Amino acid sequence: MKERDFLAISDLTSKEIFALFKRAKELKKKFHAGQKLEQTLKGKNLALIFEKPSTRTRVSFEVGMEQLGGHAIFLSAGDSHLGRGEPIEDTARILSRYVDGIVIRTYSHEAVETLAQFATIPVINALTDLLHPCQALADLFTIQEQFGDFKKMPLVYVGDGNNVCHSWIMAAAHLGVPLQIACPKNYGPSSRLLERVRKTTGYVPTLLDDAVEAVRGAKIVYTDVWVSMGQEAELKKLRALEYFQVNGELLKHAAPNVKVMHCLPAHRGEEISMDVFEKHSALIFEQAENRLHVQKALMEKLLADEK
Repeated sequence: MKERDFLAISDLTSKEIFALFKRAKELKKKFHAGQKLEQTLKGKNLALIFEKPSTRTRVSFEVGMEQLGGHAIFLSAGDSHLGRGEPIEDTARILSRYVDGIVIRTYSHEAVETLAQFATIPVINALTDLLHPCQALADLFTIQEQFGDFKKMPLVYVGDGNNVCHSWIMAAAHLGVPLQIACPKNYGPSSRLLERVRKTTGYVPTLLDDAVEAVRGAKIVYTDVWVSMGQEAELKKLRALEYFQVNGELLKHAAPNVKVMHCLPAHRGEEISMDVFEKHSALIFEQAENRLHVQKALMEKLLADEK
């Protein structure tokens, strides 16, 4: 992996993350003021390889590149030879001769690591089955923006131990975020990832299988869809998660002014009730918008010519 890749939260130092947030705040302010942004990525081309569908991720990267003067080229699974069996090593080497950076959204995290290994240009992980670091960056920025120091805002993740949960574990280990995780037995975070985090940082997250106990006193409760793309047939999993819905009854046990976050898309009536979603929708959609501004700051850092 190269210095200018972003595959996981731990690829950036805490100093770099706070610098990104400072820049994202500037970019967001100018965006809302209707000001044209500095064309820091003028002449830059970004390849977007998406083997998984997307709304927020694709649009935020494409619009972000355009706002900064660059150009994005979208490649779905059917648009490239990856979908026809070309080795990812070859795709990495040829794209390195055409474009200035690669964003990839796919299933296998190992594939992203291989892409980064063979590419000579920056690679950004826009989601794998293991991690979703761009989402975690935007979430951390949202908490800092809304509440100040995220180290003082205890967060409870409730639901499936998926890629978003994994990225929160890495953020907690890397940045000292107070985190508790509530998942049903057999649907918690990856044991391999937990062991990797423990070995590299010494951090061991608090894991509970009781949602009520987990949210006691929580200031922020975070949830995500229960079934990820490609897992829609897992009815057994849905039944196991039934008691982990973020609803009004569960939130009675949290802090009186608890805030709810969701990375979207939301399946109302599954991981979150309709009334709770609507009550906290302003924060949830602010969280979604922040993908655009944080990713612009990230692309500047990785793609802009160094001065």
